[in-house]
Amino acid sequence: MNVYKRDKSGPYWYRFMYKGTLIRRSSGVKSKEDARDIASAFRTQLVKGEVGIKEPDPAPLIPTFADAMKTFLEWSELEHTAHPNTHKRYITSSKALLRHFTTTPIDKIDSAAVEDFKTWRAAQKKKAPAKKGGKPSKTALKIAPATINRELACLRHLFNRNDNVVPHNPVRKGKVKFLAEGNEQTRVLTREEEKLYLLASSQPLTDVATLMLATGMRPEEVYRIRRENVFPEGGYLFVPFGKTKAARRRVPLNEIASAVIAKRLETLKGEYLFPGRVEGKPIVKVNAAHTSAVKRSKVARFRLYDLRHTWATRAAQAGVDLVTLAAMLGHSKINMVLRYAHPTQEHQFAAMLKMQAARQTA
Repeated sequence: MNVYKRDKSGPYWYRFMYKGTLIRRSSGVKSKEDARDIASAFRTQLVKGEVGIKEPDPAPLIPTFADAMKTFLEWSELEHTAHPNTHKRYITSSKALLRHFTTTPIDKIDSAAVEDFKTWRAAQKKKAPAKKGGKPSKTALKIAPATINRELACLRHLFNRNDNVVPHNPVRKGKVKFLAEGNEQTRVLTREEEKLYLLASSQPLTDVATLMLATGMRPEEVYRIRRENVFPEGGYLFVPFGKTKAARRRVPLNEIASAVIAKRLETLKGEYLFPGRVEGKPIVKVNAAHTSAVKRSKVARFRLYDLRHTWATRAAQAGVDLVTLAAMLGHSKINMVLRYAHPTQEHQFAAMLKMQAARQTA
């Protein structure tokens, strides 16, 4: 017996086989436990003959992959209104999927067909970024495993939305293995690199980067700071959005972060501390300014997101325990923090000396 949801906000559904017939119904409740009880009660009624098996509904029309993807993206746009980047990710991932499957009826796409897509996609190439001066690059790059995995994730969600047509998701765990990404990032800025980078940066990048280095916030969390979510008297700001409860959190402010925020509040005209070009909206990103600052500073290349990584690693080296670190970063699980905490060799030797000193004292 399987209990599942079609929509996040909708009731639980249940399905099971009875005498060769697939029974699929809405429980009408939003509690998974209650839905299981309702499903068990209905099965018992069937066995006792108290209710009959309803005549099967007419077979649903099988959409082509292109039609199913169109419907899926329309749903995604509404479902992820609060998280537009998720919807944008699905749009990007859909392009390769549409090129490969297009007119294929979705009930004809099995796990073998998905494996064929992986092989086809991995053999493709993409153009390298344009060279300096806007000249197109002639270099062809391989498609990254992470890109293919995001496309497979999109495909899996699409089939979850079409379980009335394809009850067994061909991309489910155990059927299709995602590619090894090997993208663990260990880039941590030194204090000297930080100084050179900030000196070479321009506003608003300087303030964005300073806040990330002082708080460990994500770039988009800094972009979307609103006046109403800053509490100087309490020494913190509140992040009201995020995919998980842990992401919606209070962020403590040190002296550096407080100074940056206070200065911006003095000259703030709208609601966002980092207003964008569109009135009433925050800035979208500062990637171009970041790339230019890295080049001017002559610091080894790093991502803007590595500033968060740098803060987290420094916090771990300063003795912040992983439970506290996870909460400050907005992570719901400790294992998600491990990728940020990369102690240096010096830090590891210092830890060993501490253990030795404790043993001698004991």
